[in-house]
Amino acid sequence: QVQLVDSGGGLVQAGGSLSVSCVASGGTFSNHAMGWFRQAPGKERSFVAGISRSGGSTFYADSVKGRFTISRDNVKNTVYLQMNSLRPDDTAVYYCAARRDDSYGRRLVSEYEYWGQGTQVTVSS
Repeated sequence: QVQLVDSGGGLVQAGGSLSVSCVASGGTFSNHAMGWFRQAPGKERSFVAGISRSGGSTFYADSVKGRFTISRDNVKNTVYLQMNSLRPDDTAVYYCAARRDDSYGRRLVSEYEYWGQGTQVTVSS
């Protein structure tokens, strides 16, 4: 059983940058592909980015490609999401997620077994 704890959210102005992170415990972190999702008020949770178990492969939603970077540190059991050029429509609760194989490009909520509690990111205009 893997436990995930998200942190690092906050308030930032449009055009600014923010990094969120997710620390895993209770399992073998490097055995799991990881993903970041987000959920804005009144909207469904949607895929943002995914990363393979080794960190060597990544995949992004079109809306964040070129602005966001996902990375991981398998020694620190942590996955990161660096967000640059933030826009008001990036405002959401951001969740990390884990799945027990190396399919890092999975985009559906149902395809991930473990979830963090979420961290709020608010981008002001």
